[in-house]
Amino acid sequence: MKKSLFILFAIITLNSCAELQSVVDSLPQGGVMTNTDIASGLRQALDLGIEKQVTKLTKTDGFYKNDLVKILLPAELQKVDKGLRDIGLGNLADEGIRALNRAAEDAVKEATPIFVGAVKEITFADARTILLGTDDAATQYLTSKTQTTLYDKFHPVINNSFAKVGADQIWTNLINRYNAIPFTTNVNPDLTDYVTEEALKGVYKMIAVEEKEIRTKVGARTTDLLRRVFAMQD
Repeated sequence: MKKSLFILFAIITLNSCAELQSVVDSLPQGGVMTNTDIASGLRQALDLGIEKQVTKLTKTDGFYKNDLVKILLPAELQKVDKGLRDIGLGNLADEGIRALNRAAEDAVKEATPIFVGAVKEITFADARTILLGTDDAATQYLTSKTQTTLYDKFHPVINNSFAKVGADQIWTNLINRYNAIPFTTNVNPDLTDYVTEEALKGVYKMIAVEEKEIRTKVGARTTDLLRRVFAMQD
């Protein structure tokens, strides 16, 4: 109200447009959001996704008991699972699936700092386009910029994790038992590549979950910057 009266007073009393413009220019411009502000808000949203959601994946059963990201057998091994269960070895099949998820949980635990670093280095030249995009636009952008690098980081960790949690031996036993079943075709999948890809999908999926929360629920915007930035896309 005071600001409005001040502007009206200026219009009435000032003698020239130049003087009026000088007054307007001196008024607070706190409502203006720069691309830097927007980029900072988007990075903050992604950081929250890592802090709140991705860290859940590093805990025991973080993958295994999360239906959004649980790693199941690849298509070519579905017959292994069925074959084992058909002959009463369901517990062995469950152990194999659990081992895949344990390896992913272990890998994300080791690789999360690398992922956090990648997020901090992102600059959104097209920040406004991303802000006004789909519910997972920031996550998609992040994926396109980091997926190859993160794969290269995740893969050796997954490989080591297989040995650490015994998944390599478990799956050797599983596949050997399956291959011994009469009239079956032997299988030999690259489980390290498969689990690496699935672990990456899980990481990005959980970040997307948090991004959507922030975009669609005002209560999820826990900082002033998030509230100001994402109010622009409401």
